[in-house]
Amino acid sequence: MSTAVLSALIRPLVEPRLPDWVEPLWFMSQDEALELAPRAQIGWFDFAQPEPMVEVVKAATNLGWLNSIYAGLDFLPLELLRERGVVVTNGTGINAVTIAEYTVMLMLAHAKGFAQVVRARDRRDWLLDSPGKRELAGERVLLLGTGAIGSLVRNRLEAFGMTVVPVRRSGADGALRPNEWRAQLSSFDWVILAVPATAETQHMIGAAELAAMKPSAVLVNIARGSVVDQPALVEALQEKRIEAALLDVTSPEPLPADDPLWQLENATLSMHLSGRAQTRMFQRSADRFIENLERWQAGRAVEPQMDLVLGY
Repeated sequence: MSTAVLSALIRPLVEPRLPDWVEPLWFMSQDEALELAPRAQIGWFDFAQPEPMVEVVKAATNLGWLNSIYAGLDFLPLELLRERGVVVTNGTGINAVTIAEYTVMLMLAHAKGFAQVVRARDRRDWLLDSPGKRELAGERVLLLGTGAIGSLVRNRLEAFGMTVVPVRRSGADGALRPNEWRAQLSSFDWVILAVPATAETQHMIGAAELAAMKPSAVLVNIARGSVVDQPALVEALQEKRIEAALLDVTSPEPLPADDPLWQLENATLSMHLSGRAQTRMFQRSADRFIENLERWQAGRAVEPQMDLVLGY
């Protein structure tokens, strides 16, 4: 038997499908999770905030496999997990479809000035012209991040007739290498960030990168707030050195009410809702967990495994 300490939130989707070699222990609160954690050989410790997850993970001294619904787990004590030999599976790809759809929505809404259309509707003001006249077709996109989300974003944008240039270490298939994209920033109409949060990607878009972008360029961040130097972005938007920023993520989250981003008309904030704009996240996560249990029991690799050195 293997003891699995699991969130009761996932219980209805998982319990009827658990194999008989798994002894499930369910928790409803952080205190219950902390009490059960030392017994966990398999753990699924998701909470809405990072701090409880960190505490429970530290307490799980017998853990062999940690599973999570979240794709970004850079806040966990990764070095400790590596020292303990823990295998970590994250939520990479679970929300890729909805985040890709959300990205396209943000871009279309900006291009057509749809926020102004909605405001006019609320005023009962019948507009005689479109407040946005930009067409996606024919425009060039720099895509930083070609994982599950980035790949789906590229597929959808190419269907609109956009030219999408990804960044890859190999430089294969027309991609730019990591040391090449900054020199070509001025040739892109849109810059989309879909990278993981790591030391390498910290503030990868800063004052120098924003200065290199064309005045009509739009920055789209569906990654993490940490990949952008936010004060530098605020300054660039205030001075209208780029056209706009479409931000599903910020630093910190929630964004304080007095943060200047709220006041900028050329900043769209979608409050990290892209992954929540769907109803099948828990079902997909449960399906993946059950499949991985079979792999774990058979001694095969569980998927997708997080690289605890790289942080994603």
